Amino acid sequence: MGDSRNLTFPETGPSIINGVCSHVQCAVVLTSGRPVIIESYVEKMDALVAAWLPGTEGPWMTDVLIGDYGFTGKLPRTWFKSLDQLPMNVGDAHCDPLYPFGFGLNTEPVAANN
Repeated sequence: MGDSRNLTFPETGPSIINGVCSHVQCAVVLTSGRPVIIESYVEKMDALVAAWLPGTEGPWMTDVLIGDYGFTGKLPRTWFKSLDQLPMNVGDAHCDPLYPFGFGLNTEPVAANN
C-alpha cells in the first residue's frame, strides 16, 4: 500500500472481501506497512494474516496457508479500531484496540490424509 495519508483499505479491498468471503471460507492476507481500519470486515473473514511488507520473503505465505508449515504470528503493535483512537499506546485509558499488542497464534502443520 506504500505511503498514504489514508488508513483505510484500498478501493478494491472491501468489494473483494464482501464478494469472496460471503461465498467460501476466506483467509485474507493483508500486505501493508501499518495497521489499517478493518473492523467492519473482520466478521466476514475466517482468518486474517497481517503480512506487513514481506518483500522477497512473501512466498512463505503459501506454505503456511496450505498447511505445509505451522504458522506463528504475534502483532508487533496495537491494531486500532478507528482513527478516533489514535494515537494509541498500550496502557492508555482509551486503549480498546481491535487487536492488542502481541495478539496472535501458533498452529501445527496439517498432516495429509492418505
